[in-house]
Order: sequence, then C-alpha cells, then structure tokens
Amino acid sequence: MKKSSLVVTVIVSVLFLASMAYGGKITVEYGKELFNDAKLGGSTNESSCNSCHAGGKGLEKANIKKFSKAVNKCIIGNMEGSKIDGRKAEMRSLKKYIQSL
Repeated sequence: MKKSSLVVTVIVSVLFLASMAYGGKITVEYGKELFNDAKLGGSTNESSCNSCHAGGKGLEKANIKKFSKAVNKCIIGNMEGSKIDGRKAEMRSLKKYIQSL
C-alpha cells in the first residue's frame, strides 16, 4: 500500500471513529472536542484550532455563511491536514461550538 493511501485510510478511520463516538450527532460538546483536537482533518503537526484561537478568542463574530471555507483553510494551511466536508457532523459540530461562544 502506498504511503498516501495509508494516510488517507488512517484519516478516514479517525474521522469515522470520532463520528461514531458521538453517534453522528451534531453537538456543541463534540465541536469543542474537535476544536481542541490536534488530529482534526488528519493534521500532520501539533496544531489544533485552539492553538491559534485559544478558547475561541477572535471567533465570536465568525462569518457563519463562509464558515466551512474558513475552517478548511486553517486545517489545510496551519494544521497541514485535509479539508472536512461542510455537511458532515464534524464541521456542523464545530460550527455549533463557535456559535456558542
């Protein structure tokens, strides 16, 4: 198996297990957990959303209409991971968490 295929398989498995832990439910609690997860989107470094936005600082007025695009920009850039589908429980839970701030 090629290294890139293995990485994709691991990322998909982690996301699947994370969604199973919450039964695919969209919750503020799950969003907070993901916000602090250094492996979100298969991140390849030690960064999490909380690394740059401690406690959600600066996100109180986040543009919810372009939320997925902004989050994925951070995941791909700063976290060196892979984008998350905006329709999935992970992204929707992150959105709920940010809205709760």
